[in-house]
Amino acid sequence: MAKPLSAAQVISALRAEGVRVVEVGNWRTHNRNSKGAWGPVNGSIVHHTVTRGTASTVAMVRDGYSSLPGPLCHGMIAKDGRVHMVGWGRANHAGGGDPRVLEQVINESYGSRPTPPTKGNANGTDGNARFYGWECENLGDGKDPWPKAQYDAIVRVQAALCRAHKWSAKSVIGHLEWSSDKVDPRGFTMVQLRKDVAERLKHPASWNPGTPTPPSEETDMTPAQEALLKKLVADVADLKKQQAVAPWTYRNPAKDAESQAAGHRIPDMHGRIEQLQATLDDLSRAVDALTAARG
Repeated sequence: MAKPLSAAQVISALRAEGVRVVEVGNWRTHNRNSKGAWGPVNGSIVHHTVTRGTASTVAMVRDGYSSLPGPLCHGMIAKDGRVHMVGWGRANHAGGGDPRVLEQVINESYGSRPTPPTKGNANGTDGNARFYGWECENLGDGKDPWPKAQYDAIVRVQAALCRAHKWSAKSVIGHLEWSSDKVDPRGFTMVQLRKDVAERLKHPASWNPGTPTPPSEETDMTPAQEALLKKLVADVADLKKQQAVAPWTYRNPAKDAESQAAGHRIPDMHGRIEQLQATLDDLSRAVDALTAARG
């Protein structure tokens, strides 16, 4: 267990590791400390954002949503490799997770990966108190690429924390390794990421071997997490179909005798409003599901 680094300490550690840092507003005092514990910290969790666009992603992880206030992480690692610091202290990123995984991370006692989690956001141990959190700009669809500069920054950020706390790479986990109802990050495996962090820790913080290439995607997901991902993808596809409203032509019966004779009239606007409301409700639920999957 360890006392969380101060804002000044983490900035120093990141810059020593060669990370390009962007300080966003009052990030040093922006946190959720009034809602729960912050520390002792036992590790670091890697996430993906399910977003596109750096500026909007930074705003989202800093400010959060109406149902999930920010900050949603400590730093957001952008496609270009810059790390945008948005908060320091307790952040809404980890949610609930498996206490067995927490024990394995504390003791750094697992093999290549922790025991698959069986507890999730609703019934798990509070991870927001125990982990640093890093959102990474990516759609999370398994197709959106991870640029070399971004992956290199992810490795450097995790190595900086491990070096500062004298942890091994086993203190770094993915959200899907912490919580049974999460699927992030997608596009690389945490097994490979830990190998790259471990290699970096063999060298001084100033080590600059060149930018590593992210491995092609394999899956770290359990069968339950794969089923959750398929459901989310299917829900989004279904919502897209629901949004396809058949076109209709407005015809004014008072000015169009042919339309009047044929019985044409303005469609039932009340029914259309109800249809639009139902679609908005479905979209809201989908956003909540994706938010929960991200933590």
